[in-house]
Formats: sequence, C-alpha cells, structure tokens
Amino acid sequence: MSEHYYSRTQKVESEPKYWDFTLRNKLFRFKTDNGVFSKKEVDFGSRLLIEVFELPNVEGPVLDVGCGYGPIGLSIANNYPERNVHMIDVNERAIELAKANAEQNAVQNVEIYESDTLKSVKEFNFAAILTNPPIRAGKKTVHDIFDQSYEHLVTSGELWVVIQKKQGAPSAIEKLKERFTTVETIDKAKGYFIIKAVK
Repeated sequence: MSEHYYSRTQKVESEPKYWDFTLRNKLFRFKTDNGVFSKKEVDFGSRLLIEVFELPNVEGPVLDVGCGYGPIGLSIANNYPERNVHMIDVNERAIELAKANAEQNAVQNVEIYESDTLKSVKEFNFAAILTNPPIRAGKKTVHDIFDQSYEHLVTSGELWVVIQKKQGAPSAIEKLKERFTTVETIDKAKGYFIIKAVK
C-alpha cells in the first residue's frame, strides 16, 4: 500500500517548496513538501474554515487536528496571541514542516506534536477544536476525531469542522448530533460545509 498524507511516515522523496499566502490579513511564508496535504496552496476548505472561525467565549486553549504544514493552526494562533494553540498530525513530515513554518512566521503561542487522532493529546480543557479531517483515512477515523474532540472540550467548547457535501457532510452532521448539544452549519461555499458543534 502506498503512503498517504495521513500515514505516519512518508517514503516519497522530499522536495521542499516555499510560497506565500495571506490568511486573516497576515502574509505567511509556507514551506511544504511531497507527502503532505495540499502542498501547492492552502486548500479552499481550510481557507473557508480559517475565515469564518470565531473563538467561543470560554477559557481554554485551541486545538488544530490534522494540522498538516500548519495553515489553520498558525493563522488562528497569530490572530489570538493570548491563546495557546496545539497543532497535531499523524504525519511526521507534516509536523516538521509545521514547526518550521511556526518559526519562519514568528508564531510562538503554539505546541506542535505528533498524534494519531487525539490519542497523544493530554489537555482536556480546549475552548475550541478545528479540523479539516482526513476524509480518505475513512469514516471511522473521522468519527473517532469527532468523539475524541467531545472528550477534550470544556463545557460549551466548540468543534469546528470543514467537510464537503459529496464527502459526507450530511452524515457527519448526524454523527455530531449524537454527542454534541447543538450542531449548526455556519457557512457553505463550493460544496464545502463549515459545521460548528457545541458541547
């Protein structure tokens, strides 16, 4: 089986690339590479999630699940410097890139570490969790992220998810309704749904 961006290790040859992208009015310089998700630009789903996200009015850090090379977590950390932002991914190469991008863009209020879903996350008091989930890893992995996110949020904390309609947004909403107090679609564009689930 060939490795994917949601595999722990990447055998595909490293070929780093650098490019600039503006997120939340800040120009970021990103380093990306083969074997990570959306290596040539910040994908539309992540951009939409970044643009519409609002920090809930509860205390606690923020978590980016499946951070890749870091666009979601770093842009949110830059926007909310008073909050600590955890960034996790199963992909070792993605983690190294995210760390390099945090340093390159002078974003210091982040903790970046490897985790298969949320298994290595020790904090249980997140105010918000954001994810552009690895759909190709399968429905079980995506649903595990939803269930584990619920456990790691404070009461009234929020899980923000971006998912395409054709990749299962309606079934994701039904799954989230099984655990969360309220689930609503915040925005839709080009077939992408931004879903907010409140614990």
